Amino acid sequence: MSWVGARLLALGRFLYDFIIGEDWRLAAGVAAGIAITALIAHDSGVSAWWVLPAVVVAMLPISVWRATRPRR
Repeated sequence: MSWVGARLLALGRFLYDFIIGEDWRLAAGVAAGIAITALIAHDSGVSAWWVLPAVVVAMLPISVWRATRPRR
């Protein structure tokens, strides 16, 4: 593997760890929130700034519950 390939692989691993982190479900929820915000704003012309904060508020208890539940 060339040094360019090694650098790209390292960058990909960093981005995966930075964006996905420990829970891919939270990353998917935020991505879905961004997509929903874009769809509402684009299709209806309504101000949709409130959608993403609502998604984050909805995902926070799920995140806390998953982090504090006992491990098996």
